Amino acid sequence: MEFLFVRIVRARDLPLKAVNGIIDPYVEIKIGNYNATTKYFEKKPDFEWNQVFAFGQDQLQATTMEITVRDKELIIGDNMIGKITVALHEVPPCLPPDSPLASQWYKLEDKNGFTLRKGELMLAMWYSTQADRVFPDAWHSDSAIVSGESLLNTRSKAYLSPRLWYLRVNVIQARDLVPGRRDRNPQVYVKAVVGDVILRTRVSPDKNVNPKWNEDLMFVVAEPFFDPLIVTVEDRLENNTVRCLGKCVIRLSNVEQRLLPLPADPLWYNLEDIVFEDGMEKEVNFFSKLKMCVSLDGGYHVFDESVQIGSDYRPTAKMLWTAMIGVLELGIINASDLQPMKLRDGRETTDAYCVAKYGPKWVKTRTVVDSFDPKWNEQYSWDVYDPYTMLTIGVFDDCHLHGGDAVAVGDGKDPSFGKVRIRLSTLATNKIYTYSYPLLVLQPNGAKKMGELQLAIRFTCSSYLSLFLVYTMNPLLPHMHHIYPLSIYQLDILRKQAVRILCWSLSRTEPPLRQEVVEYMLDGGSPMWSLRKAKANFQRVLATFKCFSDARQWFDEIRKWNNSAATVLVLAIYCIIVLKPDLILPTVTLYSIQVMILQWRKRPRRPTHIDVNLSVAGSVTADELDEELDTFPSSRQFDVLRMRYDRLRSIAGRVVTVISDIATQVERFHSLLNWRDPRITVTFLVCCLVGSFMLYYLISLKVFLIFGGFYVTRPPFLGKDVLNAPQNFFSRLPTKADYML
Repeated sequence: MEFLFVRIVRARDLPLKAVNGIIDPYVEIKIGNYNATTKYFEKKPDFEWNQVFAFGQDQLQATTMEITVRDKELIIGDNMIGKITVALHEVPPCLPPDSPLASQWYKLEDKNGFTLRKGELMLAMWYSTQADRVFPDAWHSDSAIVSGESLLNTRSKAYLSPRLWYLRVNVIQARDLVPGRRDRNPQVYVKAVVGDVILRTRVSPDKNVNPKWNEDLMFVVAEPFFDPLIVTVEDRLENNTVRCLGKCVIRLSNVEQRLLPLPADPLWYNLEDIVFEDGMEKEVNFFSKLKMCVSLDGGYHVFDESVQIGSDYRPTAKMLWTAMIGVLELGIINASDLQPMKLRDGRETTDAYCVAKYGPKWVKTRTVVDSFDPKWNEQYSWDVYDPYTMLTIGVFDDCHLHGGDAVAVGDGKDPSFGKVRIRLSTLATNKIYTYSYPLLVLQPNGAKKMGELQLAIRFTCSSYLSLFLVYTMNPLLPHMHHIYPLSIYQLDILRKQAVRILCWSLSRTEPPLRQEVVEYMLDGGSPMWSLRKAKANFQRVLATFKCFSDARQWFDEIRKWNNSAATVLVLAIYCIIVLKPDLILPTVTLYSIQVMILQWRKRPRRPTHIDVNLSVAGSVTADELDEELDTFPSSRQFDVLRMRYDRLRSIAGRVVTVISDIATQVERFHSLLNWRDPRITVTFLVCCLVGSFMLYYLISLKVFLIFGGFYVTRPPFLGKDVLNAPQNFFSRLPTKADYML
């Protein structure tokens, strides 16, 4: 995109028109219907603005530009001090990577076009693109109706997430505690606090003054470390009250950073007793001790996104990072057919901007005001360390540009138009993908298309050898996740802490990335029950196992001789494989090559995106969507909740039945050896003895396999299509279902 850039630097020797001899000048730029003004100075001797304005060349509807210096204090009459008129075709181009165009002094003219004896304005004018270095901080013509402090929110910015650490507090034991009463067994536990996160251990089973726990408490903390770790030992009394037996405060900057999978050194920490004198809290030295291992685990990756859709898997410690393998380039071109999100002056409108996240780097485009087809044409890049990562781009409506003038949807929060996720491993290297992606949002009436977003993406690989080594030699997660793995429950709790920290940190930037934007990009909401997702995942499982059902159906056709030529060919290949088992692996390999060659024509030509059919978003009922979008705790009426609970019970009952059937089939294998049915176990024992004797002395394994293959695929006229003896035998094995209540 081409822009006309105008830099207003400063003014000098301005003629005085005010009565008191003091002026408050500002500069006004007018091109056709566009008006832009600089800030004004209040009674200052020097007038330096140093502001840059950018006008889209495709929106210019004039041949000249008028730059006027005005006096804000002069209200009566004409407040013009002087002006400069420039023909737009005389403005020179200055494209990157050229150095910025030097500013020049221009003589001011009066309204009749005559040069004033006094007054000059220093400015620079040039044509360039959005790649110009002044573009991010410039005033843009597509946000012309925004003024004041809101103007800062319209600019494009890049953000970095703070570096997150896992803080591990391993509480081992306490010593020489002094409970309030000597005639009772203390019920002691440890409470740890970092910021607004509070974690507690279980009550120690040792009901004495030297309790033991050996329990881990884990927090997520961000650099720089402002909040200390506060550990208190508390005694739970009979009347549900708590007495503090001591506390210690640990500064996180003094905590050991554990990078290797080696246990941290345990230390004894002094506990300070809390004493009240005259109603005031007083700390005195105390001799109780608490043994803990406190460490900042830099060998883990702190998840702020879901594990399946992560954009970064590197550990916290930089010295453990692997080498960069490439560069991801993203061009956010434009959006089209966006839905209106608010009312301004009685008409529907939208102020759209994009947010993209990959790894710790976030980018926000400028806000295009009052447009359903915004054009951004902004380009960003990220370093890539692993191809199995996800790029996320979201489109939002800015509801904070005009204060209370606009009636917005969403209680003052920036609503989303939808988001696009693209996995880098699905992209060919050094190829540009330019496509439009639908923006979909799940609403109570179903999946709604909110518009389309056009993107240009390229993944450039610097070394194919490094890329191959990442796929084969490097684990996806850091080594600490495999040596000291965290449970799914722990990861979920820690991820919620990480999302909360990022929301707080990014909302304090200028311009801020608001909490609702960060949560939407990170999928920060708690996972709740969704019948739609349950159906979608069940269909995914069925699709995964479809190959086995197709193989069984194919085998039944072969066994029943529906196609005699195919059955004879399969028997011949089977005999060759049995007689020459060293051909098994080459046969499987050649078959896989054949399948891959046949699938080459069906390969995906564009990056993958959200599939409405796979998500079952088009066939879901209104009640199921209302249940999925309901708050937690629910805000629905009792009758609705009762109906949904009964439906959930019915679904859970069928799931329990399936689990019971699986358990029954597995237990039947165990019943072969546990003598629960003595006749079956004896029969199986005799069959094993006879079979081992025959296979060792009388029949070779190859002959047995060939005979078994011909017996299974015998023609229908040689046997009935009924269950054979092994199936009949297996179906009568006892299970533990007989003992279920």
